Amino acid sequence: MEPNTPKPAKISPQTVSQPAPRRRSARTESYYDTKSQVFSALIDTIDLSQLAKLDMESAREEIRDIVNDIITIKNFAMSISEQEELLEDICNDVLGYGPLEPLLARDDIADIMVNGSGQTFIEVNGRTEESEIRFRDNGQLLSICQRIVSQVGRRVDESSPICDARLPDGSRVNVIAPPLAIDGTALTIRKFKKDKLTLDQLVKYGTITPEGATILQIIGRVRCNIVISGGTGSGKTTLLNCLTRYIDTDERIITCEDSAELQLQQPHVVRLETRPPNIEGEGQVTMRDLVKNCLRMRPERIIVGEVRGPEVFDLLQAMNTGHDGSMGTIHANSPRECLSRMESMIAMGGYALPAKTVREIITGSVDVVIQATRLRDGSRRITHITEVLGMEGDVIITQDLMTFDMEGEDADGRIIGQHKSTGIGRPHFWDRARYYGEEKRLAAALDAMDETKA
Repeated sequence: MEPNTPKPAKISPQTVSQPAPRRRSARTESYYDTKSQVFSALIDTIDLSQLAKLDMESAREEIRDIVNDIITIKNFAMSISEQEELLEDICNDVLGYGPLEPLLARDDIADIMVNGSGQTFIEVNGRTEESEIRFRDNGQLLSICQRIVSQVGRRVDESSPICDARLPDGSRVNVIAPPLAIDGTALTIRKFKKDKLTLDQLVKYGTITPEGATILQIIGRVRCNIVISGGTGSGKTTLLNCLTRYIDTDERIITCEDSAELQLQQPHVVRLETRPPNIEGEGQVTMRDLVKNCLRMRPERIIVGEVRGPEVFDLLQAMNTGHDGSMGTIHANSPRECLSRMESMIAMGGYALPAKTVREIITGSVDVVIQATRLRDGSRRITHITEVLGMEGDVIITQDLMTFDMEGEDADGRIIGQHKSTGIGRPHFWDRARYYGEEKRLAAALDAMDETKA
């Protein structure tokens, strides 16, 4: 028998069949004491090597039978609903992601933030609230984190305490473990909806107007080079996923990401992911390595999940040399700041280029900057669709096609505002839209925006 906490490598959490999530009763200290005793007895009883040979449903049934026997033998006083919750929790501990399972099953949660074993926060509808979920101890929390990151060939421990990973559904995971995290392992999960959002749904949520969504569709379709700018949690990756839906199915697309989140629907997609150094400090593959290599893979479009450093220079070079329609995201608070950050990131790469030359590279490469913003009420809006026109002296010239104007807030604290056209009747990418036969639809969308403004 195995006395240690189980880590059945042969059983993949992604295949766990989840029971329908239900509202859980408030947990008490006695519940966690009982669960700890039952779990210890289970580990002393069960043969983990045999359990790993079973399929998921059989393994669950085996654990449930043994736990029921333990509860009967030890004569724990529990109601039927408490016993069901205990059975579910222990199955999740052994076969899945433990206390995280009910949170992962909920599609209304955007972020899960675990601050040590005793405190978990979730973001629902743009608001952060504390969850009743807790872990048995820091050992259980770290064990679950190790189980998550091991699925994608990563590791987290004292010698490598920081790790980025992903869940099977593409949700982004960050782990920082002791000794860097003083109060216990900190786990952050950025979840993605099981039903992927579309531009039509963003219109429904008020993120963009129908006319604005049409313009975004055309921008994606006619192979404009796009940079999506925004702060943390503003919806950049969601918007990038939406725009990729309008790429033609016969195009070869290569994605480069730190942790693979993009889920493109096209048939011809190659997904690349960076790799951290191993325990000897060797074998690291950076984003820049991926972008440089994918230029040799005959891509028609290159999509970089998040541009953080010198790889921006390689992406701009790609945009400027026959890979029209490439896309990427950057952390910035406005389109103008986004362009300045690109200059700064090129300087980080050690390129000794004059400022004017750098700006000419940017203006020759980027066609459109789309600004996504998370407002203080938790709602997300596309606040700017901005064209990059060129240079006037040493200054980059831009023009906004559409902006979001905040007008105040209602009695419930929700932001009131509206998207407004800036009155541009012929965007800089008009000839490109005409080449793809989209000029009539573009003109209709711009006219409709102008009518809304009036």
